[in-house]
Amino acid sequence: MVKKNIDSSVVLHDNSDYKDWLVELKERFYSHRLKASCATNSYLLDFYWKLGRDIEAKQYTNTYGSGFYKKLSQDLKNEMPGIKGFSPTNLKYMSYFYKLYAPLFVNRQQPADDFKGRLSETNIPQATEPSQKSLQTTEDFKILFSIPWDHHCRILSKCKDDINKALFFVRKAWENNWGRDTLLNWLDTDLYERDGKAITNFKSTLPSIQSDLAQQITKDPYQFDFLNLREKFDERDIENELVNNVTRFLLELGKGFSYMGRQFRLEVGQQEFFPDLLFYNAHLHAYVVIELKAQSFHPSFLGQLSFYVTAINHQFKTAIDNPTIGLLICKDKDNVVAKYALETYKEPLGISEYQLSKLFPKDFKSSMPTIEELEKGLKDN
Repeated sequence: MVKKNIDSSVVLHDNSDYKDWLVELKERFYSHRLKASCATNSYLLDFYWKLGRDIEAKQYTNTYGSGFYKKLSQDLKNEMPGIKGFSPTNLKYMSYFYKLYAPLFVNRQQPADDFKGRLSETNIPQATEPSQKSLQTTEDFKILFSIPWDHHCRILSKCKDDINKALFFVRKAWENNWGRDTLLNWLDTDLYERDGKAITNFKSTLPSIQSDLAQQITKDPYQFDFLNLREKFDERDIENELVNNVTRFLLELGKGFSYMGRQFRLEVGQQEFFPDLLFYNAHLHAYVVIELKAQSFHPSFLGQLSFYVTAINHQFKTAIDNPTIGLLICKDKDNVVAKYALETYKEPLGISEYQLSKLFPKDFKSSMPTIEELEKGLKDN
């Protein structure tokens, strides 16, 4: 069947239902705008949610094609001159916003009203297909209508067809107070696919609540694209670069990490030992020892890490701290070998990989001239 290209600007002009809806949108917007000026971002999101709902319910896009958004945009601007936010692109995002999250709610038409506190135990939003990353709690529901609209647009553009991935970034943006640039950075790093993916023995070595939290602070792989490493680097080179870029490293590790030191001196018996990096995680209330390996994983690496974890527990862990966690970050690993190796340890240990975006040749020299070279050039001239 050949779809006719109908001129929506002509047909909608005489559509009484459309004109009534336009008036209603104008009244609804000014009502929400007044509330938003005194209250919260959730009122504006509620308006966008309902507008997206209306677009889907009225099926104008199916009847009039893509030209509908352009027509609606112009009519809203005519009705409310000087009001921003009604571009054709933004209207499409409102439609995406509703379509993506609508299946999560049962008989729910007024999100912002519920946000204001009138939630009941029998009317909590339920996921259609419950999973670990689905919207299942009142707190998640509040978060969805709390982050800025611009954040939603960025998330929708990257996760339009994946509701779990979208909700993951909604939560992360709210929990970590991410600005737009930070959110964009994380959207481009495959964080959803990496978060909490390290191979660990946490479930068998930690209480259930603690093991879940510990798993969540891991990633696999870790993105070390901010490091400037030469070819044939070793563990000390990685360590030096991570310490030189400790702020970026802490951002990659995630929320709650505090840097305690590198080559942290441990005196055991008559000997000294030096773990690569030591951190404290405020959410876990636990020390985290990190060992770096510029080579593929080998089971023998865990013996050294296990020893460091035990030593930290004996010498630094207090009664209010949870058990120390060890994390081994390698060039790469065989997942089956890693799982087998972890089964023999009673200390909570995890194994991840790292990824680098670039390596400079060993004899790399910057293309920028040095001050001495500039001075010599000026003198020669």
